[in-house]
Amino acid sequence: MLFNLSLRYKLPLLGGLLIVVTAIALSSSFLIQAWDGVREDALTSSEDLGKTMARSLFQALLHDDVWRAFETVSLPFRDNHRSALAENLIVVDANRQVFASSHPEKHPLLSELKALGSDFAALDREMLARPQSETLILERQDATHLFIAIPIESDNVRIGTLVVAHSNEWIRQRFETLAARASWITLLILAVLLPINWYWGARMVAPLRWVTGRLSQIGSGEAAPVDPTLYPYRDEVGDLYLAYGQLVEELKEKVVLKREVIKHERMAAVGRLTASIAHEINNPLGGMLNAISTLKRYGSPDPLNAKTIELLERGLSQIRDTVAALLVEAKITSRELSARDIDDVRLLLAPGAHAQDTEVLWQTDLADRLALPSTPVRQLLINLTLNAIAAAGRDGHVQVRATSSELALAIVVENDGAVLSAAQRERLFEPFSRESGNRDHRENLDSSEANERGNGLGLWICYQIVTQLSGDIRAESTATLTRFIVNLPLDANRELTPTLPD
Repeated sequence: MLFNLSLRYKLPLLGGLLIVVTAIALSSSFLIQAWDGVREDALTSSEDLGKTMARSLFQALLHDDVWRAFETVSLPFRDNHRSALAENLIVVDANRQVFASSHPEKHPLLSELKALGSDFAALDREMLARPQSETLILERQDATHLFIAIPIESDNVRIGTLVVAHSNEWIRQRFETLAARASWITLLILAVLLPINWYWGARMVAPLRWVTGRLSQIGSGEAAPVDPTLYPYRDEVGDLYLAYGQLVEELKEKVVLKREVIKHERMAAVGRLTASIAHEINNPLGGMLNAISTLKRYGSPDPLNAKTIELLERGLSQIRDTVAALLVEAKITSRELSARDIDDVRLLLAPGAHAQDTEVLWQTDLADRLALPSTPVRQLLINLTLNAIAAAGRDGHVQVRATSSELALAIVVENDGAVLSAAQRERLFEPFSRESGNRDHRENLDSSEANERGNGLGLWICYQIVTQLSGDIRAESTATLTRFIVNLPLDANRELTPTLPD
């Protein structure tokens, strides 16, 4: 189960375990070396002390000078404290009897060495078994003392032995003191390293958790970009961040491409739909246009009737050309645009605006004729203005500006109704979208029909018209206004230069 834990726990735990094991191993090694060091120090210092004293004791033992021998062995124990070099110093003669001792009350004169206790009896046996001139070191696990027996001799003539006795308890106390210090130092190091290990492990895992969390959101399309300040280093984790950033960018491109594909599929569906109904619409339209042509030729010459007939003819022609506008691949051809077409649009839209008390202001500055087909431009202007009137609502305000230059026709339609959100602006020109058209765009629209829900093709038709005319259309929203801006080049072979009215 340890390996199934989260890295934010597993990494600090494993790192902490490694630190603890390393600290224990180092401490154990130090303690072993410390024990050997304490023992070696005791043996070395005691042996050096014994060899130094052995030279002085030779003369005392040779002349049977007990007092001089006592002064020599008691010198390290003056000032009434135990020597750091030995616990007892005992001089024995050739018969292994006590000649002098640093503590005569414990080791009386002329006492046999083996009679001083079991430890001394074992030393007595070892001294009998070893060569005369060899320094003897006796250390047993069950003994309470460690002995160093140094021969007192001159010219290879041995006349006695100096026994240096160490208490094993004293050696253990020194070792325990060193072990306690080592333990405190180890605990201090662990107290410093373990929190650092935990913090560093959590910091190393944090970027991985961040990337994992973001990767889990990719399926929902909510992958966030990389924060470069979270992990600015160029190691493997930094490479992971870089790969994640590239993945996010590629996914964004795929999302955009997917949206474009969906958009084109929708437009293709509309194209297929309009192609299927174009024949059914054009047949009755052709008949009505023929009837109007006959009426114009043989009807009454009354001026009012003639004006009405012309209006009907232009309206029916508009319906016929609207079907052509729905066909993306259709080639738009009609007479050139003139100022009279703008007047027709104003006249057609006035009843609908008046019905809901919407004020429509027109500012036009057009040449007599422009090198643009009149039918699609009229349809474009009607669709945009009707949408603006519908959006402005009752007592709203709409402003339409159209100006021309040598290069382009610029149209701006704005209203003070509800502004469009970014999401709405993104789908404005898609077919069958709510934002694409809210009203029926027909030239013979009356006031009641103007309030009906549309089919979602109005702005899409505008987009198709502008595209076929090699123009540009976009929507903008401020805090109080929604504005549609259209630029139509007068020469489609030239690069479009936007020229908007003030």
